[in-house]
Amino acid sequence: MITSLSRRSFLSLAASASVALALPATAKKRLPIGIELYAVRDELQKDLMGTVRKVAQLGYEVVEFYSPYTQWTTDYAKDVRKLLDELKIKCLSTHNSANVFTPENLPKAIELNQIIGSKTLVMASAGRVEGGIDGWKGVAEKLAKAQEKLKPLGMRAGFHNHKIEFVAIDGKRPIEVLAANTPKDVTLQFDVGTAVEAGADCIAWIKANPGRIRSLHLKDWTGAANKADKGYRVLFGEGDAPWQEIFKAAEAKGGAEYYLMEQEGSRYSSMETAEKCLATYKKMRA
Repeated sequence: MITSLSRRSFLSLAASASVALALPATAKKRLPIGIELYAVRDELQKDLMGTVRKVAQLGYEVVEFYSPYTQWTTDYAKDVRKLLDELKIKCLSTHNSANVFTPENLPKAIELNQIIGSKTLVMASAGRVEGGIDGWKGVAEKLAKAQEKLKPLGMRAGFHNHKIEFVAIDGKRPIEVLAANTPKDVTLQFDVGTAVEAGADCIAWIKANPGRIRSLHLKDWTGAANKADKGYRVLFGEGDAPWQEIFKAAEAKGGAEYYLMEQEGSRYSSMETAEKCLATYKKMRA
């Protein structure tokens, strides 16, 4: 026979289980929040190690180095890795110019990424693409060939969009060409603000590419005339991006593994901007 005490315990446990099952998937996840170090490039150029230490102290858990890192020596990369380990933060991906994804340049980039712990080499921009849609198919081919080299190493290639990839050429958007002509292993790193400026449906794009939106750049944008700042100069959360819907789609469908704050500049210093954007993110995700 169940005693009154055990019955109460049983009902309490049952209620707790029901609540847990009712929670949406997004409530059960806590993804690392990082920063694309281009957002604090003025500080980084003066003191890379000190800047990484500062963003870690602000509370960022991940950093993404951008293209100048390819000029490092292996010894310097090892020093950077020591700092990352000391600060208990990670570098999960790097931003690279298109010329890194060539047979002659890829090996060094791979070596440096392996040293600092990065698993994804993202093409930050395709550069000038000639030949319309056929030119973008050429970019996809370059990414696919790089992925062939990276996959056996447990690494990935990736592509980071700008506005141009969401603007149609003869009825076809370049970003769709890149997605259709690259292996699903290739990450489609989603720069939100640039897609918003292009008028793209962010949620639809994420859902159309399940499992491939492994990282997102949390850049905002606004065309509103009544804002203190315009365009990309708005702080995270001040622009037009539907962030809560984006987070939900990215985590439920997109395969998001981490987020990266990015800023083109604002009315504050770069480090103040990084701090304010992170504070907003934490409130938004509380």
